[in-house]
Amino acid sequence: MTPSPPDYRPQGTVYGTLLNFKAERDAMAAQMAEPPYKAPPQAPVLFIKTANTFNTSGGVVQVPEKVAEIEVGATFGMIIGVADSSDSVPATPLSIANQIAGFVLMNDLSVPHASYFRPPVKFKCLDGFLGVGHKRVPAELAGDPSGFKLEVRINGVLKQSVDFSNLHRDALTLLRDVNEFMTLQAGDVLMLGAGAGRPLAKVGDRIDINAPGLPSFGTLSHTLTAEGT
Repeated sequence: MTPSPPDYRPQGTVYGTLLNFKAERDAMAAQMAEPPYKAPPQAPVLFIKTANTFNTSGGVVQVPEKVAEIEVGATFGMIIGVADSSDSVPATPLSIANQIAGFVLMNDLSVPHASYFRPPVKFKCLDGFLGVGHKRVPAELAGDPSGFKLEVRINGVLKQSVDFSNLHRDALTLLRDVNEFMTLQAGDVLMLGAGAGRPLAKVGDRIDINAPGLPSFGTLSHTLTAEGT
């Protein structure tokens, strides 16, 4: 009997992407026009989920004592297979696609906060605050990311449906634009972004994220517990 492959765990840096859904940008259009920026961001807005946040599916997430609710950020992580070589070879859609080794379900948890322009580390990078799916699905099996969808259930009740055809930058465009100002290494993960209207969960809740029509991803699940339990 062939043994099951080990659970996937990021081997490089995990980057989150903010403001990458059209509805999210539309909702914040007025704020984008205010100081200090006075205009929408022209390049992708990224942040890092540090290694202490990695949490396997089926695990628990400890919620700090004074935090009433946690924001769920269901998304896909795009796993980088090879570093960008666009300095020596002109980038094409094919060369960009060849950088992608696969995709994985992720849950970018955070403490709710007022601004998404520069989210403080203390809201995004608490221990266990990045749910990582069991399965890394190869790019050729996952299919076109613009057809990806996610469903978020809390205690079995559907709370959010995320359609990745509504991205501001689709997966290849996002990767191309990130390549313009930084180099992603093999093993790095670039999250595509989480949709608007992200649900909130509290201690005792179970969060389940699945990709309808894409059973190979499985279900990403976590239960929230009080810190110290």
